[in-house]
Amino acid sequence: MKLLLTSAGLVNQPIIDALADLVQKPFKELKLAFIPTAANVEPDGKEWLIDDLNNCKKLNFKQVDIIDISAVSKAIWQPRLELADILFFGGGNTHYLMSWIEKSSLKALLTDWLKTKIYLGLSAGSEIACRKRSDKYNAHFFGEPNNNKEYECLGLVNFQIIPHLNSPYFPNDRLPRIAQIAPEMKTPVYALDDNSAVKVDGDKVEIISTGAWQKFN
Repeated sequence: MKLLLTSAGLVNQPIIDALADLVQKPFKELKLAFIPTAANVEPDGKEWLIDDLNNCKKLNFKQVDIIDISAVSKAIWQPRLELADILFFGGGNTHYLMSWIEKSSLKALLTDWLKTKIYLGLSAGSEIACRKRSDKYNAHFFGEPNNNKEYECLGLVNFQIIPHLNSPYFPNDRLPRIAQIAPEMKTPVYALDDNSAVKVDGDKVEIISTGAWQKFN
C-alpha cells in the first residue's frame, strides 16, 4: 500500500517528488480523482480549496476529476474512482468526511483499490488514514464540533496525523499543546506543518518536509 499524507497538499517540490516516486510514472499518464467532500461543511470562503485544485492542475495530470461522494450516487462515483490512479482526499471536517465514506460504502472498496492506486491525503484526508480518531482532538486544535466520541477511520496506518502545525489559522496547534495531548492518543502521532508530509510505501514510513514536524509517542 502506498500513501502520501500531507498537511496542505502538493505545495512544494519534495512532496511532489515523493508522489512521483510512489506512482513510478509520469503524471501526464495518470488520472487523479479529487474528493472534496470534507469541505462541504466548512464555513466562509473556499479559496484554499481552489488553491488545492490549482496545485493539481499545474502538475499536468492526464485527468483531474472532482467527485463529491455526498452529492452523487454510488452508481456515478464508483466507476469514476475506479478509473483513477490517485485518490486524493481533500481537507475540511474530518468526522464529516469519514461519515460519508462509511455511508457511501466507499470504505469497503478501498482495501482492494489501494493494492494498485495511490492514497493521497490533505489535512482531514490525511487524518482519516488512521484506525480511530476522537472528536475532542479536532475540536481542540481546529475548532470542529466536539461530540466526545471516538470513531472508526480507514485503518490504513498505525499512527495519527495532526496537520497545520504552527498555522496562524489554528493558534492551538502548537508543539507544547500537542505534547500535552499526544499521550492520550495512544499511537504514534506526527505533527506536520503545511510544508510537510508522511510518505508510506509498504512498511517504510518517511517524513517529507521543508518545514517543521515532530513525532510523538
